[in-house]
Amino acid sequence: MLKALSALSFVHRFEPESGPAAPPLLLLHGTGGDENDLVPLARTIAPGSAVLSPRGKVLENGMPRFFRRLAEGVFDQDDVRRRAQELADFVSEARASYGLTAPIALGFSNGANIAAAVLLLRPEALAGAILLRAMVPLAVPPAADLAGKPVLILSGAMDPIVPADNAARLAALLAERGAAVRHEILPAGHGLSKADIAIAGQWLQTAGLT
Repeated sequence: MLKALSALSFVHRFEPESGPAAPPLLLLHGTGGDENDLVPLARTIAPGSAVLSPRGKVLENGMPRFFRRLAEGVFDQDDVRRRAQELADFVSEARASYGLTAPIALGFSNGANIAAAVLLLRPEALAGAILLRAMVPLAVPPAADLAGKPVLILSGAMDPIVPADNAARLAALLAERGAAVRHEILPAGHGLSKADIAIAGQWLQTAGLT
C-alpha cells in the first residue's frame, strides 16, 4: 500500500519492492502532477520494483514543479542547479531511511528535465534514467562521468513543447559523458503513448535492470 510521507525533505510516496530484486524507481512527475501520477506507469513497467515518488516543491500558478522556469522552455538556471542538488540529497536521505540501492529515475516532462540535471550534476545519485519528453536542462552542461549509466530518452515527433533538435542534443551530451543512451522518436505529441510504456518496460528488461 502506498503511503504519503513527509518526514524527509520532500513530501513523497514510498512502496517497498514486492518482487525479485530490482533497482528502485524514482518517479518524477510533470508540471501540475504530484507523487501519485507516475505510480501506475511504474507498476506497469516494473511491477516488483520499490517506488520512491517525491512531489516537486516549486509552484507555478499552484501547480507543482521541480524547478522554476522563466517561460515555456526557458529555465531558471540557478534554480535548476539548486533543485537538482536538493533532489539528489533527498535520494540519499531516502536510500538511508528505506535501505535502497541507487534508483532508476523515471521522469516525465519537467520531471525528466530535473532527472537529466541530476545525472549531470550528481551522477552518483542515480543508477540510470528513463527520460520521457525531456529537454536539455542546463545551458552550460558540466563535465560528468556517466560511464556505463543506462539512459532511455523517448521523444514525440509531434511534441509542440520539446523541439526535436533539443532532445537530440540531450542524447548527444549524455552519450559524450559516457552514458549508454538509447533515444527513440515516437509518432506522438507531448503526452505519453502505449509505445512509451512498451518500450520503457522492454528497455528495463534488456538493460538488465529488472
